[in-house]
Amino acid sequence: MIYFLLAVTVFLLYALFENLIVLTVRHEKLGSGIRIVHLSDLHKRHFGEGNSRLCRKVRAEKPDIIIFSGDLVSRSIITLSNAEAALRELCEIAPVYMIYGNHEQSISEEMRGELEAMFERNKQIMLKNQHTTVNIRGRVLKIYGLMEHYGVYKKNGSYRDLDVIDKAYVEDKLGKCPDGEVLLIAHNPFFGKAYAEWGADYTFSGHVHGGIVRLFGVAMLSPERKFFPEYSKGVYDFGGKKLLVSAGLGKLRLFCPPEIVVYEI
Repeated sequence: MIYFLLAVTVFLLYALFENLIVLTVRHEKLGSGIRIVHLSDLHKRHFGEGNSRLCRKVRAEKPDIIIFSGDLVSRSIITLSNAEAALRELCEIAPVYMIYGNHEQSISEEMRGELEAMFERNKQIMLKNQHTTVNIRGRVLKIYGLMEHYGVYKKNGSYRDLDVIDKAYVEDKLGKCPDGEVLLIAHNPFFGKAYAEWGADYTFSGHVHGGIVRLFGVAMLSPERKFFPEYSKGVYDFGGKKLLVSAGLGKLRLFCPPEIVVYEI
C-alpha cells in the first residue's frame, strides 16, 4: 500500500508539473533559409503573466515568421486579456499569420464581438479562406489560411457522421493552388492528404493536442472522442508535401507536454 500511494503521488506530481510548468521547444529541420515558429491551441493556458514565458521562448528562436494554427482561446473564455497580451508581444517578435480554430468558430455570442475587436486592434494577419504573400530574403512564400466548415468538428451536437474535407473542398474555399512555394494553415490535421493533393508544400495544423495522452509515442484520444487518432504530432509526408502538426500548448494532457515547434524550411 505504501508503494502504491507513493506511485500515485509521483504520478499526480508529474501530471501537475506537465500541465502547470513544462513548456518544450521542438526543432524540425526540413530545409534551410527560413525559420518558422509554429504555435497552436493555447486555449486558457498561462505561461507566466501575460504569457511572458511563452513569448520569451519564442523570441529566443529568432523566427522570420510565426504561424498560429487556431484556438488561441477557448469557446468558454470570459476574458481575453491573457490571450491578447501574448498576441501583442508575438506580433512584436515577427509577423504573425493566424486562422480560426474550432473554438473561435464556436465562441459564445457574448464574446464574439470582443474577440473580433481584439483581432482588429492587433497586428496579426488573420486568414479566413484568404491568402497573402511574403518575401523573406528573396524567397516568396504564398500563405493560405483555411477556415473549415464547423461540421468537421461537431455536427448536430454530436461527433458522429462528421463532414469530410477533400481536394475539391479546399479548392472551392481557396481557389486553385498557385505555382511557387505554398504554405497552408489548416486547424484540423485529419485531412492532410487533401491539403497535399490541393498542392500545399507545407500545411500547419494543431487541434488534436498530441492525442491528449501519449503512451510510448502513440496518441490515445482526439477531441472528437476517437481513439488512436492519426496525425496527432510531428511531421507527416504525402509524396513530398509535408503536414506539420503541433501538439499545442493548452488543455489537460499527459505524457504530451506543451510545445513550441521551430521549423527550418
